Amino acid sequence: MTDALTSCLEASVRTATPLALAALGELLVERAGVINIGLEGIVLGGAFGALLGAGGNSLTIGFIAGCAAGVAIAALFALFAVTMRADQIITGTAVNLLVLGLTGALYRGLYGATGAALTIPTTGSVAVPLLARIPVLGPTLFDQPPPTYLVYLTVPLLWWWLYRTHSGLAVRAIGERPDSVRVAGIDAHRWRWMTLLMSGGLGGVAGATLVLSQSGTFAEGMSAGRGFIAIAIVVLGRWRPMGVAIASLLFGAASALQYLFQAMGWRAPYQLFLALPYVLTLLALAGLAGRKIEAPAALGRAA
Repeated sequence: MTDALTSCLEASVRTATPLALAALGELLVERAGVINIGLEGIVLGGAFGALLGAGGNSLTIGFIAGCAAGVAIAALFALFAVTMRADQIITGTAVNLLVLGLTGALYRGLYGATGAALTIPTTGSVAVPLLARIPVLGPTLFDQPPPTYLVYLTVPLLWWWLYRTHSGLAVRAIGERPDSVRVAGIDAHRWRWMTLLMSGGLGGVAGATLVLSQSGTFAEGMSAGRGFIAIAIVVLGRWRPMGVAIASLLFGAASALQYLFQAMGWRAPYQLFLALPYVLTLLALAGLAGRKIEAPAALGRAA
């Protein structure tokens, strides 16, 4: 039973990693007053970029390519939503559809209609000396792929930047009163561009993680709604880095329950377990309905 529990916890953290990376990036842009519905396309674009970058069996180039793809897609969104002041929801939806169609067409053109036997090297787990030997918690937290350790670093750094620096204060002020910050000489457009590009990088790495640290392959539409789940995670985490990390782990656990149930011999349709994260998303948002939540006051408004 202990081994089954440890395996479930390991899978929870591993599954939560791409969600946390994407959600932390979304947290950043929402603090600046932008809701990036195009996050789903960014994650998918990052996965496809990782596929292309790792074609020569270089995982490092794969992650860099995934990050670059995410930044490029975020820049496209920023061009329309920030510079041209287009509606953020409509723009994000258009970006998602564009990336879904573009990656599908390129994938079929480069690898055929099925991409038969397409496999990519993966990072595998990297154990932290000594810490990985701690019973249960050691394998769960300290015997994970490298992107998981990036989450460990990003959460406190993002908290420190948002709440302990002048630039972080400027970003939070833009998300609350973008009209007023101009009086202080703060360029809201510039900061929204910067946060979107940083968010695109994290979302791209999230997509690359799916390919290079988890599945070892690419499939059309493999983001499978993770970008939308990440947006829900930001709401559930109350727009705070630690809250987002905990909410990501909760969603990761919902996905990993299938491994625990299988180990315990429970028989149930696997589709039920696959649906759990999406059901949890609806329940979480429904549970917050009618409650006072601390969303940035200018979220979704053009600056």
